[in-house]
Amino acid sequence: MLDSFEILTTSGVVLWSRSYAPVNSSIINGLIRDAFIEEKVLPGGSAKDDTSAAKNPSYKRDQYSLKWTTVKELGLIFVAVYQSLLHLSWIDKLLDNIKTIFTDLYGDQLKKPHTSIVECDFDGYFDQQMRELEGTADVALPSDASGPGELTPPSSSGEAGAHEAPPRPIPGLLKGTLVVTSYLHFANLAQAHPRAAQSAATSTDVTPIITPDTSRPSTPSNHIISGPTGPKGGSRRQKKAAVAAAFSAGGHQSSGDESRRKQKPVKGAAKKMRKWNAEGLVDDDDDIKIDYSATSPGDEDGPRLGDSMTNAAIDDVRPDTFGTRTGKGDFVLKDLHHEIHSILKDASAKKSQDDGSSKGVVGSGLSAISGMFRNVIGGKTLTEADLEKPMKAMQEHLLKKNVAQEAAIRLCEGVERELVGVKTGSFESVDATLRSAMTSALQKILTPTTSLDLLRSITSITQPSGLNPLASPPRPYVISIVGVNGVGKSTNLSKIAYFLLQNNFNILIAACDTFRSGAVEQLRVHARNLKELSEREGRGSVELFEKGYGKDAANIAKDAVAYAAGKKLDVVLIDTAGRRHNDQRLMSSLEKFAQFAQPDKILMVGEALVGSDSVAQARNFNAAFGGKRGLDGFIISKCDTVGDMVGSLVSMVHATGIPVVFLGVGQHYGDLRTLNVSWAVGLLMS
Repeated sequence: MLDSFEILTTSGVVLWSRSYAPVNSSIINGLIRDAFIEEKVLPGGSAKDDTSAAKNPSYKRDQYSLKWTTVKELGLIFVAVYQSLLHLSWIDKLLDNIKTIFTDLYGDQLKKPHTSIVECDFDGYFDQQMRELEGTADVALPSDASGPGELTPPSSSGEAGAHEAPPRPIPGLLKGTLVVTSYLHFANLAQAHPRAAQSAATSTDVTPIITPDTSRPSTPSNHIISGPTGPKGGSRRQKKAAVAAAFSAGGHQSSGDESRRKQKPVKGAAKKMRKWNAEGLVDDDDDIKIDYSATSPGDEDGPRLGDSMTNAAIDDVRPDTFGTRTGKGDFVLKDLHHEIHSILKDASAKKSQDDGSSKGVVGSGLSAISGMFRNVIGGKTLTEADLEKPMKAMQEHLLKKNVAQEAAIRLCEGVERELVGVKTGSFESVDATLRSAMTSALQKILTPTTSLDLLRSITSITQPSGLNPLASPPRPYVISIVGVNGVGKSTNLSKIAYFLLQNNFNILIAACDTFRSGAVEQLRVHARNLKELSEREGRGSVELFEKGYGKDAANIAKDAVAYAAGKKLDVVLIDTAGRRHNDQRLMSSLEKFAQFAQPDKILMVGEALVGSDSVAQARNFNAAFGGKRGLDGFIISKCDTVGDMVGSLVSMVHATGIPVVFLGVGQHYGDLRTLNVSWAVGLLMS
């Protein structure tokens, strides 16, 4: 819905930009000319003061609407461009939040004199704000009449649709670019090459537009079916004769070879496997089995890394964007959401403090007193009647946050039993007491009762202390990933592998999903990418152990652990096939798998999108490994798609008592976070 977002200086230097659709440079140039040079702004708007974006009138040009805000101290302008047909209610908040975050992160660098390069990685911060605001806002179609707060200049061209943009691509295909140019460089360019400086200033593009590659080749011209032309009039018999003449004359171009005719299938013959060629056509004569995981003869039991595959260039992953390194050298994950919300919270608190100081003692005192005595029932002993309506409202609130109904009911019942007979404090309402009790209950549930230090657990197994005579000999640490279909088991396994590579562990990935088509190939690509990244960064190593499809997963896992022990590898990550939690036939094989592989940790991947079904999934998988073994932790995937609806965390932990170890927040290797209990409770109670 957003076409472009630009962060530029008052001198015309583009610091950062994100484009979702091509936007002509004349659109933003018109805003700069009319609002900042000629100052054609309406009353209430200001191009020179640091006002909120909501106070600035929208600027309309052609079919686009532009909203902006400024930072006078740094000389920055923040501009958002979107289609005038849409009314984005969250665009003002996006501008204000991005302004606050950008100035907090890079304000000190921009204040330095003669700044030529600013080191920043702002894409993650912007994407997180877009996900949050787009997920909680609505889109409406405005009326044709322009509002009183809109600034609409005349079109720069007399022809209609002169600045009409091409069709918009899918959002997310175009990456934001960071372009920072020195002021001194522009001055020298203008003195030495006036024509070059003038052409650079009047360029037709504000930011470079990247054309995404198509996912498949276009259809060749000799495979296009073109209908024969015939007479418009005449009888049906005449039309049929004309069509037949056109076919016989070669006027019809077929997508196949007309000289080859399909033979009638013979009864009892085996069905042939279908294979597509490079042009997207089916070769019916090819009966080769489609199994690209098949190993070469004589190497059926050995691991493969897929070295024969073409190695494409892998983008570097900056470790400091998703974790920090401790003084001991350990790499630990961080939480991007908590960092962003802390910046916005500090800015909001500072603004409230400034507003309060400007009102004076009398104004601030009156507002404080009025808020203090609102809904006050100090010293009241709570009864079930007092808690009935608030508890019902709290239960509905938890359901809206995607908490399973069973978990929401039990949480409210527990809090109600805790509050009945409690005497409220002075100047404390029932709602405040209930909110405080529910916050404490959620924190108690989500706070783990055992250590989640995965690095220490791995080190204790791979490098046991020599002072302990009862310590077992060193061996590989085995982690198994389980879950239902499509939750992201292979993707999160690769994220964990990259996290362990940052700590210099030698990893073996075992491809034990021998059922799903493409599962082995998917892990082969991940292993190839991770191997290239580890060699590039000089940290750890990674191998892939695979035996193709149709074989027993438990035996493959056992062989993989033995192979890792023989090569003295540190960690074995075992991928398993997705299975329905309510299918006893599929779930029964997990007990044999646990006996053969003997994993140190079994992590279940659950979706943040799932609702009440999360309770049944967690319980069934926890009980599937036999009476002596169960799950050790959860990985909640796709947390970047639900906004503040993170109730599945509470549902799964409440049903089993098993903690959340990791959160998946994207599709890159660095999109893995640990759970911040305060952050999760804050979202649930917001």
